[in-house]
Amino acid sequence: MAMQTGENEQALRKILDMTRLISIIILGLHFYYFFYEAFREWKLVSGFTDKLLDGIFRTGLLSSFHKSKLFSLFFLAISLIGAKGRKDEKLNYRTALIYMATGMLLYFLSIGSLYLFWDDIEKTLLYFILTSAGWLLILSGGTLFSRIIAKRLNQKDIFNRENETFPQEERLLENEFSINLPAKYYLKNKQRSSWINIINPFRAIMVLGTPGSGKSYFVIRHVITQHIKKGFSMFVYDFKYDDLSKIVYNTFENNKKAYKVLPKCYFINFDNIMHRCNPLDPQSMEDITDASESARTIMMGLNREWIKRQGDFFVESPINFLSAVIWYLRKYKDGEFCTLPHVIELMQMDYDDLFTLLRTEKEIEVLINPFINAYLNEATDQLEGQIATAKIAMARLSSPQLYYVLSGNDFTLDINDPENPKIICMGNNPQKIQIYGAVLSLYVNRLVKLVNKKGKMKSSLIFDEFPTLYLNNMDSLIATARSNKVATCLGIQDYSQLRKDYGREQADVIMNIVGNIISGQVTGDTSKQLSERFGKILQDRESLSINSSDTSISRSKQLESAVPPSKISSLSSGEFVGMVADDHDCKIQLKTFHNEIINDHEALQKEIENYKEIPPVRKLDNAMIQRNYLQIKQDIQDITDSEMERLLNDPALVYLILKKQHK
Repeated sequence: MAMQTGENEQALRKILDMTRLISIIILGLHFYYFFYEAFREWKLVSGFTDKLLDGIFRTGLLSSFHKSKLFSLFFLAISLIGAKGRKDEKLNYRTALIYMATGMLLYFLSIGSLYLFWDDIEKTLLYFILTSAGWLLILSGGTLFSRIIAKRLNQKDIFNRENETFPQEERLLENEFSINLPAKYYLKNKQRSSWINIINPFRAIMVLGTPGSGKSYFVIRHVITQHIKKGFSMFVYDFKYDDLSKIVYNTFENNKKAYKVLPKCYFINFDNIMHRCNPLDPQSMEDITDASESARTIMMGLNREWIKRQGDFFVESPINFLSAVIWYLRKYKDGEFCTLPHVIELMQMDYDDLFTLLRTEKEIEVLINPFINAYLNEATDQLEGQIATAKIAMARLSSPQLYYVLSGNDFTLDINDPENPKIICMGNNPQKIQIYGAVLSLYVNRLVKLVNKKGKMKSSLIFDEFPTLYLNNMDSLIATARSNKVATCLGIQDYSQLRKDYGREQADVIMNIVGNIISGQVTGDTSKQLSERFGKILQDRESLSINSSDTSISRSKQLESAVPPSKISSLSSGEFVGMVADDHDCKIQLKTFHNEIINDHEALQKEIENYKEIPPVRKLDNAMIQRNYLQIKQDIQDITDSEMERLLNDPALVYLILKKQHK
């Protein structure tokens, strides 16, 4: 392509000026020849011009009235083809066309002025004026065309949505563990069908989204239903009981054929008592480390701010004290009274009796010696700071209903036992998060310990509103449970919520270790972090440059965020972004997605309407719950009396009795 130089432009301009001059001359000759009488009356004729006009007539240019006008218009059109005016963004084709159309009408219809009942000279002048005005309007309109920006940037896609689309997985990839969600997405302004294929749920699933974004309706409910249909044992933490529990119960009732060994369904609910379960089941507590983990879980659940202060003296001391009490009851009569209600009641005893009982168990001697020494040395302030914190926190759990549920033993927490599989739902109450959440955290901690073992059946752990629980070493569960076929699904509103309840370090680890992420609308740091995780794609870029003579548009490709934070912050309900993890035997090239999950709303609504209520397990009255509550208190008193009597009757053990308060 020839380079455009200043000399070329100047030569082109001269040619155009010459062509336009020819158009003017031909129009002038038209006036002079066909209105010769008017020019003679104006004394604008001469012999020279007559001879010149006679020569031009022989060429045939003036052989008819309209022929010369057409030739003039033809040369004018040629001069306009190469015209270049100063570009203006405000100009449009409509204005230019109006000028051109008006000019053409005046140029050709001006002949009508010659049929007026006027003087000949006046009619001639009017014809000259109208024809000249038409010619000038045609010139102006043509010039306006050259000033219009012919190539404009895409003004329809002002939010760059079309440019930010990218190919997504359209195949259905299914296996015996997978979760498959049908979806639709846009690629270059065309709607296409796709699938979110979570083919390896054992690498953990995190579902994020602000309230109303559709976490439960579009994602978590399908995790539950599809895993039950594939024969998974299951644990579901139902934050707003019985939203998810009802889905679990009805799906299980309709898909019992999926299981080789039929599981049993259990429900824990403190407001409307269903089943009972002892989270401190002595058979599942193999050594004192189990007691320590349970103590840490319950104390962190009751005092969430302690999570960020682990290692502090006044945090670890109450945990050690609670560990000692739990392990003492585990060892006493082989755990006959090893329940959380018995632990709470034992902690409330006088120090003389409490320390005397604890001293009889050698395995906890190292844990209780600092407390006993402080007591004997009358370091009351220190002792109260260490123990009273635990006693006060645990006393908040002293409820007849809680005692009734926690002291029973309808089932154990080993949900993935191949010979005795279970489906367990535990319900919370948003109005009593702190109390119920701490107890449920203990259940979950013990359950995870039992589930995360080799040789078990496939299981699914689903946590709605996960930050309302405290699960110590959640990152370890995600990292190790994959080989034990334990799928984990965490429902979270926002990363900041996880960071507030678990501390920055643990929150970062949990967020980064999860393999499958599905996110609805989130904002702030969460959207930025997700955008970085999803990576970048090549996007088209255009820039427009305007100067006095030309317009240039430059196009390029640039790596930009596949899903920018602003897009994640403005997702609609049911619209999700995310990334899935693949497996060694099923590679997924297109892991990132931005689509809308398809739910058959009518079918789901009909299914919900046909749901059966979860049947009650037992008939209870307040008297039964109250009797159980008083019996637990009596059990602790009986333990104290019998142990004191045993020590008093054994000279070798009498030294263990503390009677400081009677001195």
